[in-house]
Amino acid sequence: MTNIPPSVGLALDIQDTVAVVRLDRAAKRNALNDALVLALRDVFENLPPTVGAAVIHGGGDHFCAGLDLSELRERDAVQGVHHSRMWHKALDAIQFGSVPVVAALHGAVVGGGLELASATHIRVADASTFYALPEGSRGIFVGGGASVRVPKLIGAARMTDMMLTGRVYDAEQGERAGFAQYLVPQGESLAKAIELARRIATNAPMTNYALTHVLPRIAEQPADHGLMTESLVAAIAQSAPEAKERVAAFLAGRAAKVR
Repeated sequence: MTNIPPSVGLALDIQDTVAVVRLDRAAKRNALNDALVLALRDVFENLPPTVGAAVIHGGGDHFCAGLDLSELRERDAVQGVHHSRMWHKALDAIQFGSVPVVAALHGAVVGGGLELASATHIRVADASTFYALPEGSRGIFVGGGASVRVPKLIGAARMTDMMLTGRVYDAEQGERAGFAQYLVPQGESLAKAIELARRIATNAPMTNYALTHVLPRIAEQPADHGLMTESLVAAIAQSAPEAKERVAAFLAGRAAKVR
């Protein structure tokens, strides 16, 4: 999906091997409506094969302030399930898509915005970032995957506290809790995210695939199942021609050493 109507509020910029995806509804603090969620799904399901990593960021002062409540309408239980599952499919396209995804966070990372961020693989926050799950105070429950993804970042107890009390985490508290892996000065999260994505895109594709698709599943398997899965994936990865070339380059002294 390359020709995205401006009215959708999403922009895609392919920078060599990195796809930079911008939420572009600054007047709405990049709040997510159905059209934008579906556009995210389409973009990540149709990235060009030349792309090795992606970045998601928000235009304006915020990453994403959550669900666009102005478009919230009454649904019966069946319609509500289907709507939630639509979000699940869209965010699965990010988490389990063709490439690793880095989120550049600033300002509000709230509600559905936190659900979107938690579907990415690496999160870079700047000093203006804050996190919240206000659904509890609004009489609703998360429906875009937060109940599965957020506890894996910060634990179920912290998420429960956020929803019961309305607690807001600032950038430093959020980094300590596990919302973000990197914390940078205000205004620098996008540059750092693109830097990381460019580095990620140089990895062997099978390694990146194993880290984004297999590692999360191993983490949920019983230990003996996980170890067997690890053995199988390790054997597949090291048998790839590119892996053999990289190991040979290291042994020959042509590859950089860890310092």
